[in-house]
Amino acid sequence: MYLGLAQINPIVGDLSSNVTKIIGVIDEAIDQKVELVVFPELVVTGYPPEDLLLKPQFIADNLAALDKITKACKGIAAYVGFVDKKNNKLYNAGAFIVNGKVVKIYHKMNLPNYAVFDERRYFSEGDKPAIAYYKGVKIGLGICEDLWIEKAPNVKNANKGAKLNLYINASPYHLGKINEREKLLKKKAKAGKAYVAYVNMIGGQDELVFDGGSMMVDPKGKVIAACDQYEEELLIFDLYKDRMENEWVDEHEEIYKALSLGTRDYVNKNGFSDVLIGVSGGIDSALTLAIAVDALGKEKVHAVFMPSEYTAHQSYEDAKKICANLGVKLDEIPIKYTFSTYLNNLSPLFQGKPVGIAEENLQARVRGNYLMALSNKFGWLVLTTGNKSEMSTGYCTLYGDMAGGFAVLKDVPKTMVYKLVEWRNSAKEAIPQTIIDRPPTAELKPDQKDQDTLPPYDVLDAIIQAYVEENKSLKQIIALGFDEATVKNVIAMIDRSEYKRRQSPPGPRITKRAFGKDWRLPITNHYR
Repeated sequence: MYLGLAQINPIVGDLSSNVTKIIGVIDEAIDQKVELVVFPELVVTGYPPEDLLLKPQFIADNLAALDKITKACKGIAAYVGFVDKKNNKLYNAGAFIVNGKVVKIYHKMNLPNYAVFDERRYFSEGDKPAIAYYKGVKIGLGICEDLWIEKAPNVKNANKGAKLNLYINASPYHLGKINEREKLLKKKAKAGKAYVAYVNMIGGQDELVFDGGSMMVDPKGKVIAACDQYEEELLIFDLYKDRMENEWVDEHEEIYKALSLGTRDYVNKNGFSDVLIGVSGGIDSALTLAIAVDALGKEKVHAVFMPSEYTAHQSYEDAKKICANLGVKLDEIPIKYTFSTYLNNLSPLFQGKPVGIAEENLQARVRGNYLMALSNKFGWLVLTTGNKSEMSTGYCTLYGDMAGGFAVLKDVPKTMVYKLVEWRNSAKEAIPQTIIDRPPTAELKPDQKDQDTLPPYDVLDAIIQAYVEENKSLKQIIALGFDEATVKNVIAMIDRSEYKRRQSPPGPRITKRAFGKDWRLPITNHYR
């Protein structure tokens, strides 16, 4: 059988655009003599459609879109993800289409309701496996989570003699996910003694990034064909003849490409052309600038440097150099006089109070105001530069450095920031060594360093991972060898900063638990 894996990037809610893209791929497949083309999960609607599913007109439009796709399948078979409606119930479904007719519809039996998934809010469970027959081949149909459940239709289908199992997916990325998928697919293929086709979508959708990595596994558990990660592709091959080598990108390239794809799609899918970044001369804004340039092109990236009386000359030199290296024009807006005006106006109310955090945060808020003014005037989307370590502990200013539309590094711990910079510089230095070597500082008061307030980042990030990503308790984290007072302090900072995170812009998810869809703690919360 001549098979096509259609790893494409749909847009949530843009049914017309998605239909055009799907039919374009079908036409290409027909031209290439493909017999069966397989698309991702919910490719008609995009994933996840969330509360669009509560709109009856959206469901009707999605069904009309499937009808258009069905009519385009002349002389070819296709397996297409869509939303089905039966007896006033909605189903995450796959349509198996042959020569212009839907011959089988499969309703997803296993609905994920954990981490970023909440499919039980919208869908009903299917109640039986589905088998399709095509070109003399018995084909089992499945959707995403079905693959991860031990008693999924894959096993049942294989027991019924299916020679090929199709799994369509909207499987979001986190570090190491591609290896988890490959291991599972190999196990399923060998257990079922059948070929397994795994088709995943790519693209960014708010916080989620879909990395693709579609693949074909033979009954012996060998990957015989695979799509590149992070790229749209129609992979065409002869199921019983062709064999293609696959190699996934390494850890740091994987994360960097996920951040780039997430940024590019958020910007483009939301109708922006250009982005704006406040460049400080620090490592976080430098990495954010590099990702933006790689994702969008240097001509669409704008940078502004906003020094205060506490800004070191080295920061200015580093900001100029990183912009020059990446080909980005750097504008300068000093905040000293604006800050002084604020202080003069506030002096009657601040009188007799010591200088402290209010004055520090005021500088960040002046910068946030300038960034948003430029955004309003030119239509540029502001990319914030805070990392996961800062977002976890509240080491960021509400309406200041948190002001913006998309937080590129929101799920990237500080220690990973340095590793990504090292990877980005490995081919050609973009981020100056002086930025890497300098101790991190917010430069909001004289001689300020991050470590004046926070533990060393290697310690901090390990505690954050244990508490946020692994749900470990205070006692369990201390048992890992960390100082009790340090652990208590970090946990307290994480807990009391929830109100800030709730007001922060979205950012791409790259760990197993990110702030956003993964993390839903109450703001008013006395549990410690």
